[in-house]
Amino acid sequence: MPSFGFLDNRRARLFGAALVAVLLLVAAYAAGYATPHITAPGDDSPEAGFARDMTYHHSQAVRMSFLEYDRGDATSTTGATLHRMAYDMATSQQYQSGVMETWLADWGLEALSTHGTMSWVPGGKSMLQSDGRMPGLASDDEMKRLETANGKDADILFCQLMIRHHLGGLHMIRAILDLTDRAEVVEMAENMQRSQQGEVDQLRLLLKDLGGDPV
Repeated sequence: MPSFGFLDNRRARLFGAALVAVLLLVAAYAAGYATPHITAPGDDSPEAGFARDMTYHHSQAVRMSFLEYDRGDATSTTGATLHRMAYDMATSQQYQSGVMETWLADWGLEALSTHGTMSWVPGGKSMLQSDGRMPGLASDDEMKRLETANGKDADILFCQLMIRHHLGGLHMIRAILDLTDRAEVVEMAENMQRSQQGEVDQLRLLLKDLGGDPV
């Protein structure tokens, strides 16, 4: 469970309650897919690589959402919408990460691997950013800027970073959909694709309302 040291007690309780709900959803999901499969994905399979890389990718989105929830301007109409979106993103991506971690456990695989980032995609190295980051991941400097931004500035930066983050995630999602026919992976990836594309469209509108540079 992530640290909530940067949140006040009220918000920590709110996120704590949300994460309990997430854990219950993960347990329910796992119960539906826990039936042993004749052939589970191997350690170097696209399914395992996607689960590992996307879980890491989601962890940054969750962190950015917590920061926006804490530091954005929730008093304006646009800011209040972002406030709600940040909460929804944090809880939904925590849930998805829990499901993917459950897959790996059910498949008898470690959560971490010695395989390289994006190695599960043929030619996946070409998808990496110039410094080796996964598609869409914010840099350390960008995260530091978000950690210190406040109000409208935080709202604008969050929109810009999350749009890029989601666009990178969508590249990864399309890649796994081309590589797998495993039912639970396809279902999860398609759900991610719908939600993230919808959030990109909404964030672009909100960014325009805020007067920020488009992404």
